[in-house]
Amino acid sequence: MEINRYVKLLILIFFLTNGCQRKESVEVQKKPVITGNEVKVALLQLNPVGSDVSGNLKKGEDYIRKAKMMDADIVLFPEMWSIGYSRYNLPGTSYTPDKYPLSFEEWKSKELDAESEFIKHFQSLARELDMAIIITYLEKWDNLPRNSATVIDHNGNLLMTYAKVHTSDMKATESNCTPGDDFYVCSLPVREDTVCLGIMTCFDREFPESARILMLKGAELILTPNACTLEEKRINQFQSRAYENAVAVAMTNYASPSQNGHSCAFDVNGDKLFVADEGEGIFIVSFDMGKIREYRSRTSWGNAFRRPTKYGLINSTDVDSVFIRNNGLGVKFDRVKR
Repeated sequence: MEINRYVKLLILIFFLTNGCQRKESVEVQKKPVITGNEVKVALLQLNPVGSDVSGNLKKGEDYIRKAKMMDADIVLFPEMWSIGYSRYNLPGTSYTPDKYPLSFEEWKSKELDAESEFIKHFQSLARELDMAIIITYLEKWDNLPRNSATVIDHNGNLLMTYAKVHTSDMKATESNCTPGDDFYVCSLPVREDTVCLGIMTCFDREFPESARILMLKGAELILTPNACTLEEKRINQFQSRAYENAVAVAMTNYASPSQNGHSCAFDVNGDKLFVADEGEGIFIVSFDMGKIREYRSRTSWGNAFRRPTKYGLINSTDVDSVFIRNNGLGVKFDRVKR
């Protein structure tokens, strides 16, 4: 009797001990290691020096140096900063020489490549100031130029160049731009961290596919150069891109009177971090990468519960007659060729 009681006691102790060990092991496995620094992005909401490439370079440098004094890690320019998103005068249209003084030939002559002094200057500046720069410009390309943004890291390296995929073909200017061929994500070193960074430009953000593809490629932060009026619906639309994809987003627009400012940023959960007024300024937005990664590890959004096998129609090139349009050159828009 005493022996049986003793054996039962040993068995109970064995199961209790091993049970605790197993429970402890499971708890450790469930805890992801979430790390990340605070990343400060400077939104350079400026007015350009017209289409003057040299003038825009100098003004851009002045504001980058000011952003460095504000402890920025990354600076983001508005769209096509090299020429201040200048358009050209198109004979036979409503474009007027007063508003659009350039001819097409003059506009195209301002295109730049990666070996240009403009790009090299910002590479040197990034090295000198130990900060990343997203510089935007009219990029020299086969036949027609591209509307591009290049990511320069704090060592002055060119990490990637993204060309606007959704060119604004309702305008003559971007009807004469070569669209980008894909969306890209790069690993950007920031302090002791590495951020998975994506870029989309202006009209890109009005298509949910742009941010979606960047999220699927691993983007944690999406930066957006812009050059158009930002009213409430467009800002709310941009906020939705953050919320539905579980990515943080920030956008830099031109100041008034070039555009209407309202550069903005939204957190990984769609919360508003900042919306600017219309005037010129440097606006610093801080992103907590640890918080972003922790949220992404548990959210229902992003790629958690998507059903991609049901989305085949999205890849169709067919278009309902109600949506057939001419581009800014008066030619029927062809989504296959563009």
